[in-house]
This record gives sequence, C-alpha cells and structure tokens, in this order.
Amino acid sequence: MIITSADADIGDARRATSEFVKRSGATAAIDDVVLVVSELVTNAVRHTVGWWRLKVQVQPRGLVVDVEDSSWVPPALRNPGWDAVGGRGWSIVQHLADSVEVFENSGGKTVRASWARS
Repeated sequence: MIITSADADIGDARRATSEFVKRSGATAAIDDVVLVVSELVTNAVRHTVGWWRLKVQVQPRGLVVDVEDSSWVPPALRNPGWDAVGGRGWSIVQHLADSVEVFENSGGKTVRASWARS
C-alpha cells in the first residue's frame, strides 16, 4: 500500500493503514501500527516542507512501515515539559515498533518502523 501527500492527509493514512493491516494477516497490533503511522506522517507534515510518502507492506520477516519525506534532518528525541504540546511522537514510535531505522534516500529521508512476525 502506498499513499502520498498529493492524494491523502493524515486521517487518510491512518484509515488506509488500519484496513491494510486488517486484511494483510500481519500479526502486529493494528492500533500500534496506526499510531506509529499517525506520528510519522504528522512529523513529516509538521517538520518538513514538501511531500511525504507512506508505504506499508508485509515482508517475510513481518510488517514494515516506511515514511519518506523531503527533509534530510533525522527525527530527534525531545524532552517536553509536562504541559508542552507535542514532542512525544518519536518516543512513542520507538516504544511501539519492534525496530526503527532512519536513512537518507535520494530526496530526503526514510523512517522505517518494523514489526516481526510472531
């Protein structure tokens, strides 16, 4: 499944991911995957200028979510105060996914979250 900023928003990304995971037979918790997608796409919208692309796929090792965007700046942990708005998404992503990777691509970066088959 591939969704881009040209044809979807954050809500569309969440809904499409939920439906894809339900139909895919993946063993990852749907709510966890949808929350990770929501955080990653939201970060791409808020912290980059330009496009984003979401790719969700089932591979032999498990479920993989890639969010590509136009920035080469990697996500960073923030230490928000108790009353701060935002700043918790990257920590949530790292907690919910089995593994998280960030790597450069030809147009920016890709953030990959993965869940192993159980």
